[in-house]
Order: sequence, then structure tokens, then C-alpha cells
Amino acid sequence: MNIEPIAYFRSPLKSKFGVPRQSGIAPELTGTIVMTGKWNDAECLRGLEDFDYLWILWGFSENVDARKHATVRPPRLGGNRRMGVFATRSSFRPNNIGLSSVRILKINALQGKDIEIEVAGADLMDGTPIYDIKPYLPQFDAHPDARAGFTDTHEWRQLNVIIPEDIRQQLGETRCRQLSEILAEDPRPQYHDSPERVYGLPFDGYDIKFRVVNNSLIIIHIDLF
Repeated sequence: MNIEPIAYFRSPLKSKFGVPRQSGIAPELTGTIVMTGKWNDAECLRGLEDFDYLWILWGFSENVDARKHATVRPPRLGGNRRMGVFATRSSFRPNNIGLSSVRILKINALQGKDIEIEVAGADLMDGTPIYDIKPYLPQFDAHPDARAGFTDTHEWRQLNVIIPEDIRQQLGETRCRQLSEILAEDPRPQYHDSPERVYGLPFDGYDIKFRVVNNSLIIIHIDLF
């Protein structure tokens, strides 16, 4: 089977580091699905304006050459316990395929311009290839009473994100809200726990430098790319 992208994703997140571990975790984070090739046609999206959410089938394009294993170490389990790859949402999957649910904000389908879908809550980095999109149907796709394996018993610890006022003014409130959602989930590898270590997150044209001390993540500096 030959599978080709029908679209690409535009996001303020320019690397894997900092990408939310699940769709919906950062509902303020916005991005754009840009249709491509013969699918860059408004007719392909006719009727989509009547839905609130989408399923996106996409590719882990940064993991294509990574080794794949039968078991992985989920971050929620502290990176210390192994689970079967098919019992997790690990990005290191046999066929590098991801599945995400996102909220539709706006459909841009003007004649003569790229057809775009603005969405919120995606867990995709900039440039991610998208292979298919389908409408989300709550009567069939939502199962609120379903068991959720180890995620039922291991709560994810969120960090307190501190953005100094001078940096907040430079970034603006929208970026600060988005960054707070992303960074609260602790993007560091789970085996990193040094309060002196400085991390860098490329975000929307900025290099965001931060430290983590105890349960607080502190943005200490930002640079323009």
C-alpha cells in the first residue's frame, strides 16, 4: 500500500521536545492543517463546517529511522516500567502512525488560496505529514466509562509554570497561556531531575529557556530565532 500525505501541519512547536504527550492536553495550543496536492480543494471539506472535532491520522516523521521494540517505558510510569507498545501511546510505533482528536476552530476555503483548517489541542509538531482526517462522532467515539489501564492508577504530576512579568510582556498573553499548558506537563525526560540544568524549547520563533526546581518550572530567558 502506498500512503501519501493529504496535508501538512503548521504549529508553533518546531521540534519534538515540548510537543504535548496527548491531543487535548493543551487546548489553547493552536495549529493549522494545510491541504496539499489534489486534496487542496474546498470540495474535499464540504460539510465539515458542521462538526466540532476531527480525528487526524498522521505520521511520526521524526521517528522513521528509530529502532522499534515490543515494549516501551511510558513517561507516566516514571520511565522505569515497561509496557507493551500496543498498551501505550508511545511515538515509537511499528508503522510510525499517530491518531489525534482536535477541535475545529475555523475552515479557510477561499478560492485561489491554500485550503486550511485551524484547530486547537493538537499534539503534532510543525511539518508533520497528515494522511487522513475524519469527523469526530461523540455518539460513537466517546466512551467515558471505559477503563484506561495504568493511566487510571498513575496520575500525571503537573508542574507550576512561572513566567516572569518582563518575559510575559514580550511573549504576550496568548503565547503565555499556550506555553503554560505545554510546560506544565513537564517535557523533560523522566530521568532528568537536575535543578541546575537549563532546557531550551523552540516555540513560535522564540527559544524558551527554563529550569525545573522541585515542582516549579521557571522560564529564565527567551531569545528570538
